[in-house]
Amino acid sequence: MKLYRIIPVLAALAAFAACTDFDDIVPEGGTMLASQVQETNAILPERASASFNGMLTNIGKPIKMYEKPDDWEFLMMLFCNDLEGCDALIADNNYNWFSVCGEYSSRNADYRNPYIRYRAPYNMIADVNSFLGGFDDNVSDPESVYMIAQAHAIRAYSYMLIAPAYQFVTKKDAPCIPLLSDDVADFTHNPRATVAQVYKVILDDLDYAVAHLDGYARPTKAYINKAVALGLRARAHLDMKEYQEAYNDASDAIALATAAGIRPKTVDELSVALEKGTAFESINEPDWIWGYDMTKDLALTYRYATTSSWLRSFSAWAYAPACQCYTCINKMLYDKIPDTDIRKQWWVDDALRSKLITSLTWDGHPDVANYSDGGDTKLPFVPYTNVKFGCNPIGTVDNDEDMPLMRIDEMYLIQAECLLGLNNAADAKSVLETYVQTYRDPAYTADGKGLSLADEIWFQRRVELWGEGFGIFDTKRLGKPLVRFHDDETSTNYSAAFRFNMEAEDGWLLMRFPQGELDTNFSVVDNKDGELPKTDQLPLLRDGVTD
Repeated sequence: MKLYRIIPVLAALAAFAACTDFDDIVPEGGTMLASQVQETNAILPERASASFNGMLTNIGKPIKMYEKPDDWEFLMMLFCNDLEGCDALIADNNYNWFSVCGEYSSRNADYRNPYIRYRAPYNMIADVNSFLGGFDDNVSDPESVYMIAQAHAIRAYSYMLIAPAYQFVTKKDAPCIPLLSDDVADFTHNPRATVAQVYKVILDDLDYAVAHLDGYARPTKAYINKAVALGLRARAHLDMKEYQEAYNDASDAIALATAAGIRPKTVDELSVALEKGTAFESINEPDWIWGYDMTKDLALTYRYATTSSWLRSFSAWAYAPACQCYTCINKMLYDKIPDTDIRKQWWVDDALRSKLITSLTWDGHPDVANYSDGGDTKLPFVPYTNVKFGCNPIGTVDNDEDMPLMRIDEMYLIQAECLLGLNNAADAKSVLETYVQTYRDPAYTADGKGLSLADEIWFQRRVELWGEGFGIFDTKRLGKPLVRFHDDETSTNYSAAFRFNMEAEDGWLLMRFPQGELDTNFSVVDNKDGELPKTDQLPLLRDGVTD
């Protein structure tokens, strides 16, 4: 007989349900039979809705496991994916809570950072399993069906955020991660499923979501509609190099999103947003297909454990400006961006200049880049600080800015990569050039930097999706080496502890299982290959983009 863990919101609902039969069916010990959860949903339909909304909240909830500035669930995981890549960095100082990502000591089984990144998706998967167990197989109420479909998509997304961390997804028969499903007879002996088995679960969930979200009119972009489900499925197929399927899903996602008024920002729109310092901060921006809706109340539970504290350079209550822990772009990538490309202004240059932030002020100071109040509010930018992610207003103390989880721009880049994978280079080039010329750089040609078309598409992903969580996953998916510097320290702005290169498929690129998992799941065989990288190792390594 199935047992389901009561998720936290259930206890809260019990407090106001005393006048119903709800209290009478919660057994001692904190678990409920599946039949009892179903009965509870029938008595209190709002319980199911509250449970579902709680899962959406948990995607970026501050201090979910620890009262620490590096604990903010999936959004923290996305941030770590970029910091473990080759294009995003924070200075190596005493205030950098994410130095483990820069130096790759995040493979330590006893560290908090890898534990959060392992437990957060599994906690979500467990919550989804509990939620789905609250419905019988014959549920027909449309709102319940839509929630169930979205829960399937959330479970798929959870697996998608952890599977590529533990195995190279191109190795379909290699051990990946354990599956948390009803088919597991003994969770103390639950071995790693193969990559193919994990992605079978992912695609089954996304197939269900796509099939059951027709007609769903979501209240906000924080919810998952059919376009989001298609976009997630496009990502999963892309991981598996199933190019035709990924292309079809990306194209369908574009069509549905476009019909709903979603479109890429124009050069003029980006310029205005950057001039105000408010780009990439609202779920209502026209290019977002899906996003995390950070509320003020939620952010104020612990303002330091938010995307705004670390990724946004304009918050007045944050590690980034108060401690000069600004998230910066690697100058090697920055130098490759043409001056005609509006995205060059998403970062300041080595003189702290971006053409589109010259009118911004901080507490009345005429120069936002160099401003320092001498206290904890704002220190000067460092070279290549990002101003892509804004705050509203400049100098906010709320840290309630939203975060994109999927933008329509990504779907165009998936189309281009898939067409090339299908040996249709002409159409791939056309899609890429049309997108960039229309929305980013009117002077763009795919041949302009002399890269192969495959590397040019990767370059566009690296620039366009910078800071949105794709960094190291893309590098590994494409079988590329991790290249942070060329030859010596003058080529890069990475600090010495983070300045190294790694071969493609270096075993140290794979995460290690937390000690708690190894101590309770005796069938897990840990990743053991590779070793902690050393400063200035492999100086001649190149990635095809920043050469």
